[in-house]
Amino acid sequence: MIGKLRGIHDSSSADSVILDVSGVGYLVFASTQTLRSLPSVGQEATLLIETHVREEYIHLFGFVSSDERLWFRHLFTVQGVGGRVALAILSALPLNQLINAIASEDKKMLSKADGVGPKLAVRIVTELREKARSYLGFAGISSKAVGGEDVVVSMTGSNAHTHDAISALINLGYGRQDAFTIVHQQLQKQPDLSLDLLIKAALKELSQK
Repeated sequence: MIGKLRGIHDSSSADSVILDVSGVGYLVFASTQTLRSLPSVGQEATLLIETHVREEYIHLFGFVSSDERLWFRHLFTVQGVGGRVALAILSALPLNQLINAIASEDKKMLSKADGVGPKLAVRIVTELREKARSYLGFAGISSKAVGGEDVVVSMTGSNAHTHDAISALINLGYGRQDAFTIVHQQLQKQPDLSLDLLIKAALKELSQK
């Protein structure tokens, strides 16, 4: 199995690059984010590699960072997400936005990627949201069904406050990801904030951005 390649950037296309390693050209599929970060043609480049071996093919997927490769692996575990779809998701959203979208259950944001419809977006969120929240350091966060829909709640403060504060910020025009992140950051600092104080603290933080 190939875990890393270092070679000369020979050429690239919209979704792949050829690395010349000691005269052997390796075709490596990569996200738009990775391809944009590569040095110019003729320069040396290094990519972390995920090797997928099937009966009919061997595909190499390349990444400039271990975090991107980690989230490619996470995405690949979701039923319906193959290697190409995982790369499409990583291409559509910078990694930090992708993780925030999963953590905040922003299914509309995930649906921007080619090959990701509403049902697949729900599956990605359902299966990976805890990994995303853990990665972001939001401990004690879960979801529960309310009125037939999943809503984000916090186990470190008042569950109702968390959901209501996020909803209030969204109604004021803030994005779901920003609302989710700011509210939970405030709860981590002061878990026992009342709803009014939580919203005020979140608005103050958002106004400074």
